Parts: sequence; C-alpha cells; structure tokens
Amino acid sequence: MLMKKGGYSLLDYIWIDDRSPILKQLPSNFKSAAILLHPFIQMPSGWEVIKRKNTCQHIYPSNEEASTIGNPVSWRKIMSYSGLESYRALALALLTSICALKKDYKREDLSNKLNSSLKPDLYYPTDDSTSVFLLDRLLKVLSSKGACRLYYLDPILDNCGGLNINETTALDISNLLYKEIIVTDENRDFAFMSLYESFTTLLFARDKNIEHIVRSMNCEAIICDETTFINWYFK
Repeated sequence: MLMKKGGYSLLDYIWIDDRSPILKQLPSNFKSAAILLHPFIQMPSGWEVIKRKNTCQHIYPSNEEASTIGNPVSWRKIMSYSGLESYRALALALLTSICALKKDYKREDLSNKLNSSLKPDLYYPTDDSTSVFLLDRLLKVLSSKGACRLYYLDPILDNCGGLNINETTALDISNLLYKEIIVTDENRDFAFMSLYESFTTLLFARDKNIEHIVRSMNCEAIICDETTFINWYFK
C-alpha cells in the first residue's frame, strides 16, 4: 500500500490495534514481523551525580549521550538482577512504572521488584521512539538487499522525507523520531515503526522468515506468529 506525498513514494502509516494479531494487519507485501526490545541504558559511573543540578531534577540520557558514552544492557541481564522471570513480566513492570496500563492491568509488584534492583546510572529503555542502540542495526537491515534510500513518515507532525542510507547515522534517524514513525527502504523489503507508550519497535519483512534477520542484528525480540498481538505481554 503506497501513497504519494511531498514527492516521495511512502508506505501508508500502519495503525496497529489490539483487536487482531499483528500479522493480519500488515500490508500485503510484508509476510513477517518481530517486536524488537529496546535495551536498557548503562551510563558511566557517577554520570547522574555530575549531571543533576538539584535533587528534584529528572535525569535521563539523550540519544547522543547514550550512543557516545552509554552501553546497552539486555533485558535478560535485567531479569537476572531483578528476579523477573520473563520478557512479559519485565514489560509489565516497565509499562506499570510509566502509567501506561489501565488500573486492572497494572503490576505494581513487578514494577517495585524492577525498580528496587536497578543499579546506579542504569536507565529504562527508550520509550515511544526507537532506541538509538537499535538504529545502526536497522539501517544495515534496510540496506541489506541493495537499497540505497530510505523513506520515513511521521503521522503526528505530518512530516515525511527520504535519505541516503549510506550517508545516514543512527543519530540522524533519532532526530526525526517523535512518538511514532515508520521507516522503509526504497524496495519495501523491510520497514520498522516505533510504538507510542512502548519500549519496543516493530520490524516488518517481505521474507516469511524474519528470525534470521533478528539473529543477524544480535538483539532481543519477540518473533510474531499468527497469535501475537501488539499487547503480547498480556498473553
């Protein structure tokens, strides 16, 4: 499904709802999908003390700070710190902490378990927009079948455009991100989209087997099957 806007040929923005499985909502040219988990962010020891101007100030690293002096920390490592036993439990803990769940679905017990276990200078994953730690890997995926251009669409700011993949950095993409955005390569072999009130990014592929693509990215993910919903953490 394509549209013409601002001189660029772009994918229509895809609104994924929780009423049917993700795979049933993809445009017909995409056959598989994966939910990529954003890494936690470990900053250098003492970073927060140096940055904080007063005890009430909320501190969180910028994308540039995270990419230049921070390190990604996997969900599995956080699970070993916290005692949370699954990706689903950790997702519920994170979403509860940012008040993204309705009262009946909140898991304060999991949230408390997570927060009490976090080490100094260790921060939650990026929410709403794609983690800067994943963007370099996603750019490699978009160019892996010979594509030289990428196209993006931001439905909230009504912004769209195109970039040369080989001249684009993770920080270039991160500067475009506002809440939700979809990015695809010129051949529409792949696309990814950030998700509002989420610590994940959705990756689509024309190939039926996306698992080998995720493995090549060396990242944590939920591989979508015919029963995977966008609120996968409730199942």
